Amino acid sequence: MSKNKYSVLLPTYNEKENLPVIVYLIFEMAQKHNYDFEIIIIDDNSPDGTAEIAENLKKIYPGQIYLHRRPGKLGLGTAYIDGLKFAKGNFIVIMDADLSHHPKYLPEFIEKQIKTNADIVTGSRYLRNGGVYGWPFMRRLVSRGANFGASFVLGSPCSDLTGSFRVYRKEVLERIIKEVVSKGYAFQMEMVMRAKSYGYKIEEVPIVFVERIFGESKLGGNEIYIYLKGVWSIFWKF
Repeated sequence: MSKNKYSVLLPTYNEKENLPVIVYLIFEMAQKHNYDFEIIIIDDNSPDGTAEIAENLKKIYPGQIYLHRRPGKLGLGTAYIDGLKFAKGNFIVIMDADLSHHPKYLPEFIEKQIKTNADIVTGSRYLRNGGVYGWPFMRRLVSRGANFGASFVLGSPCSDLTGSFRVYRKEVLERIIKEVVSKGYAFQMEMVMRAKSYGYKIEEVPIVFVERIFGESKLGGNEIYIYLKGVWSIFWKF
């Protein structure tokens, strides 16, 4: 049993189908392993009624869910910064609300952190036993190649630079996130590189990423251009 408290930051936009499922899975996992978990939902004024679903979930899990409503889509980085203001945990979990990241992996994150005393534990699709489900072959190939190339160019300690399934010490996340200026894919890459520049210890665990089942993907058609632009920008910063 871990004596730590974990705050899950869940940025949401049009996730009314996924939100009840991910919340249930998180708390089921926490109860099974006797972990102390809370969930901070940061909703960017979803027109599909995600915030109303969150209000109902608060009644089902009293005292374990906090909802922060924002006036519109303000970006992932500011969602984390806003969510941190309400987090009571000494460790922060960031993950997607669309079921791409399964909470069943969180005990492995926690065990790895405790065993290694890591400051950050991040999920990797590219370690042994990791992978992606629901992507066509070409997209998997491009993603793996892009991550390998970025890791080589930037000297990254991680095999999966763009992963957004991570556990941070709260004070570590608070320190580095305020300095990150990148957007999109580059946001998660810069988080890793800033953590490395400060000498924080980063560990990885294998995960299987699952393409969303409900709702529409947030990815745009120019994702490769944005990715390469981000790598170039971060290269000159570090």
